[in-house]
Amino acid sequence: MERIKDALDRARQERGDAPEAASRMTTPAPAAPAEISYTQTRTTQTTSAAHRNRRVIGGMPNSDFADAYKILRTQVLQRLRENDWNVLAITSPGEDEGKTLTAINLAISLAMEVSYTVLLVDANLRHPSVHEHLGIPAGKGLSNYLLDDVPLPELLVHPDNLENVVVLPGGRAVQNSAELLNSPKMAHLVDEVKNRYPGRIVLFDLPPVLTAADALAFAPYVDAALLVLEEGKTTQDDARRAVELLDCTNVLGTVLNKANRD
Repeated sequence: MERIKDALDRARQERGDAPEAASRMTTPAPAAPAEISYTQTRTTQTTSAAHRNRRVIGGMPNSDFADAYKILRTQVLQRLRENDWNVLAITSPGEDEGKTLTAINLAISLAMEVSYTVLLVDANLRHPSVHEHLGIPAGKGLSNYLLDDVPLPELLVHPDNLENVVVLPGGRAVQNSAELLNSPKMAHLVDEVKNRYPGRIVLFDLPPVLTAADALAFAPYVDAALLVLEEGKTTQDDARRAVELLDCTNVLGTVLNKANRD
């Protein structure tokens, strides 16, 4: 893992990134949002048992697994507050490195903070899977908004046992996903969800950086990105290349998935 960390440090240095945390003023957390009434957003029933089977922390609130995401939540919130950011992309260098599960669990953990609500957007339009992890029935989603002009309120879903979390599923899979994510309509959507509600954090689950152009096409629209690596699978070269390709946005850092505790 040290080799990957060294490679990432070198990539950041070559991009000219410098530590700024000490010189930034921390932005206070927003006031707690008013109680949400889901009158327009569709509510769907999900179960803690199903979440537990899929390693979603909504089904295991008191565990080392959930505690690890609380630590990640604290680190992410510190960076978001420092910069007055609220739109974060979650991606990885390659396939099956745990980015979608990380995005879901980070969304749930962030929503446990009393000051925030979270919108989780499945922007992996080639292989949308957020709904599967959460036990949400397949249906319309982001691709239907972009291609069929389905209004956004008709697509949003609130899992009933995940307080303050709303999901925009991916919808039907499409092949021209990079073009859709880089379209004016997608830019308008990002602007709308970013500014519509105070105290909202928006997470986008994106495809891997090295397997498609989607993440690179969409990265300029977000405030920052979080890169998920898998221990024993992600190579030093892949991690470094992914950071270099994401030079159009701010890379907050990395999450080491499936790490060995020894």
